[in-house]
Amino acid sequence: MKELFKPFYRVYRGIVWLANSPGTLILAYAILIVVCGVLYHFFEKEQSIGDAIWWAVVTASTVGYGDISPETWQARVLAGVLISIMVLVVIPLITAHFASKLIVDSDAFHHEEQEELKANLRQVRALLEAMAERDGITLPDSAAPPAAPSDR
Repeated sequence: MKELFKPFYRVYRGIVWLANSPGTLILAYAILIVVCGVLYHFFEKEQSIGDAIWWAVVTASTVGYGDISPETWQARVLAGVLISIMVLVVIPLITAHFASKLIVDSDAFHHEEQEELKANLRQVRALLEAMAERDGITLPDSAAPPAAPSDR
């Protein structure tokens, strides 16, 4: 059963890779437009390559001026696939990328800052233990759960 889902997992990983880099997302969009334009030119023989790429841009942006429309069934299927990819994959990836940039917590600690805080806490703990030992006080173990409150 696991083997059945491997292709889907690879597609998912590819989409995640695209989504995490705006440069690769724009490059993939440009490649999609050019490939669809070339295929449209191949399916619709009377269209020039420039008109075919213009058709791909207009179709991908879901504007659909209507100045160029597919005549053959292959070009119509291509139009459906292109619109579906744009609406279901590319536009949501762009939106998610910008939304994630808006909600990033700029006050969050970076890894180096976290490590420095941990080291400082270890030093404070060591100093506290030394002071407690000097004064004959037993410190509770910080890893143990807190004691339950008494009923008295």
